[in-house]
Amino acid sequence: MTSKLAIALLAAFVLSAALCEASVLPIIETELRCQCIGMHSIPFHPKLIRELRVIESGPHCENSEIIVKLKNETLLCLDPEEHWVQKVVQIFLEEAENKEP
Repeated sequence: MTSKLAIALLAAFVLSAALCEASVLPIIETELRCQCIGMHSIPFHPKLIRELRVIESGPHCENSEIIVKLKNETLLCLDPEEHWVQKVVQIFLEEAENKEP
């Protein structure tokens, strides 16, 4: 009876370890590498943007990244060095400051 209990506990431990590891892997894969492969360089109106995310450079990626989600759900990476992209980020920062109470 004791060996069956030990085998059951060992099986439960191995299963829980496998499930925990599987849930962590996707997070590690997305956060430990650059998100942007190419950059969109054609200017467009900021009103087409639904969401803007700025990811600073760090150990995961040597480049700062600006990712926008358009109103049609398309994700684009913008070049932070482009003057028009800097203006778009500034517009979003000003709008965020104005919305805060």
